[in-house]
Amino acid sequence: MAKPQLEVLNALDVAKTQWYHFTAIIIAGMGFFTDAYDLFCISLVTKLLGRIYYHVDGAAKPGTLPPNVSAAVNGVAFCGTLTGQLFFGWLGDKMGRKKVYGMTLMVMVICSVASGLSFGKSPKSVMSTLCFFRFWLGFGIGGDYPLSATIMSEYANKKTRGAFIAAVFAMQGFGILAGGIFAIIISSAFNARFSAPSYETNPTASTIPEADYVWRIILMVGALPAALTYYWRLKMPETARYTALVAKNAEQAASDMSKVLQVDLEAEGQKIQKINEDQSSQFGLFTKQFLRRHGLHLLGTTSTWFLLDIAFYSQNLFQKDIFSAVGWIPPAKTMNAIDEVFKIARAQTLIALFSTVPGYWFTVLFIDRIGRFAIQLMGFFFMTVFMFALAIPYDHWTHKENRIGFVVMYSLTFFFANFGPNATTFVVPAEIFPARLRSTCHGISAASGKLGAMVGAFGFLYLAQNQDKSKTDAGYPPGIGVKNSLLALGVVNFLGMLFTFLVPESKGKSLEEMSGENEENEGEAEMNQLPSLNNNRASQDV
Repeated sequence: MAKPQLEVLNALDVAKTQWYHFTAIIIAGMGFFTDAYDLFCISLVTKLLGRIYYHVDGAAKPGTLPPNVSAAVNGVAFCGTLTGQLFFGWLGDKMGRKKVYGMTLMVMVICSVASGLSFGKSPKSVMSTLCFFRFWLGFGIGGDYPLSATIMSEYANKKTRGAFIAAVFAMQGFGILAGGIFAIIISSAFNARFSAPSYETNPTASTIPEADYVWRIILMVGALPAALTYYWRLKMPETARYTALVAKNAEQAASDMSKVLQVDLEAEGQKIQKINEDQSSQFGLFTKQFLRRHGLHLLGTTSTWFLLDIAFYSQNLFQKDIFSAVGWIPPAKTMNAIDEVFKIARAQTLIALFSTVPGYWFTVLFIDRIGRFAIQLMGFFFMTVFMFALAIPYDHWTHKENRIGFVVMYSLTFFFANFGPNATTFVVPAEIFPARLRSTCHGISAASGKLGAMVGAFGFLYLAQNQDKSKTDAGYPPGIGVKNSLLALGVVNFLGMLFTFLVPESKGKSLEEMSGENEENEGEAEMNQLPSLNNNRASQDV
C-alpha cells in the first residue's frame, strides 16, 4: 500500500510545464554546455601542441605529443571528472543540491582560465601545468553531472521529466559544436593575419610563434558560459524533495515551491514525521536492503554507462585520427600548424552539426513517448550494427571514392549514441534511486562512465595504431589498427545492449514510485523495483 504523498511533491509531479522549468533547463544546461566544450576542445589542439612543443629539426613529419604526454593531456580531465562525480555526488546528498551547485561552477571557471595560462620554461613543464589545471577542471565538471541531473529530475513533473533531464544533457551537443565553430573562427583569423607555408615547404616557418596563443584562447573561452550562469545558480531554491525528504523541513519545502509554482501549499509536518518514523525506508547505500531493492539497478546504470563511454569517447576524442586515416583531413606535412587546427575543427563541427546535436534532440522529443528502455536498447543495437558495418569492409571505406560513405556511416553511430544510451544513461540514474541517495548513485554511475571514457581515451591511442611499425605515429608501438579497433567497439556496444535489460523503465512514474519511497510494505516496494516486471509493464502501457 502506498504511503500518503506529500502535497508539495504531488504538486511538482502534476504541474504543467511552466517558465521555471525552462529556467532550470537553461541554468543547468549551460553547465553542460561548458562541460562539453572544455572536455572536447582539447582534441582540437593536441596536434598543435605537438607542433609547438615537440618539433624535431629535420623530421619528415611535424612534431607530435609523445604517447605518455598525449595520454595525459587527453585523459587527465577524465580522472578529475571521475573524482568529482563521486565526491560532489556524495556531497550533494549530504549538504544539499543548491549549496554544492555553485562550487562546481566556480571550479570550472577558474580552471578553464588557468588551463589557457599554463606556463613553464620547457615543454615538459608547460604540459605538466596544463595537466594539473585540466585535472581540477575535470573535478568541477564531474560535480555537474549528478547535481544537474538530480536537480532537474526533482524539479520536473512526471509527464515530461525525461525530456527536461535530456534537454539539460543535450546542451553537450551545442558545447561540442561551439568548440568546433570557435576553433574555426580563431584559426581562420590567425591564418588571415599570419600567413605560413606548409610543413613540407618550410618545417620551421609552418608553425608561427603566434600559434601559441591559439590553443590558449580556445581553452580559456570555455569559462565564459559558466561564469554567465553563476548568479542564477545561486538564486535557485533547494529542491523540495531534498528539503522535505532528506532535510526533513516540510515548511521550507512548501514555502520554496509555493513561490516557484505560484500556488499555496500546506507544510504537512505530520506526514514528514510519519515518514521519519518509518525506519524501513531509511536504509543506506552499503546495506542489504539497498542491495535487494536497487543492487541490480546500480549494476545496470554503471555497466551501461561504462560500456557506452568506451565507445563514445574513443570515437569523439580521436575522430581526427579516423578522418586522417580515410583522407578527410590531409596529411599533416601538407598543412601549416594553424591550417591543421582549422581542418580538424571543421571535421568535428560537421559531425556535431549533422549527427551529434540532432541525436540529442531526438531523445528529448521521444523519451517520454517511447520510454528510456526502448531508446537505450535501440541506440546500442544500431551502434553495434554501424560499427560492424564500418569495420568488416574497412578496406572498402578507405578508397577515395568511398570516403564520404565512411563519414556518413560514422556519423550515424554518433546519431544513435545520442539518440540512445549517451542520453538515457544520464537520465535514468536521476530517477530510480531514493532522494537521500539519488545524487550519490548518479555520481557512481557517471564515474563508471568516465572510467569507460578513460579506457577508450587511453586505450584507443595505442589500439588504433597501424600494425606495421613503420607506419605508426612517432613514439607509439604497433597496435591492432583502426579496423580491429572498430570491431572491438562493436563488441562493446553489443554488451551494452545486453546490460540494458537490468535498467527499469521510469516513463510516467513519480520519483517516489520508482525508488519505492512511497510504498508502505517493503515487499511491495521490492516487487516494484524488479527490472523485468517494470519493463514488461511499460511495454503493456505503451
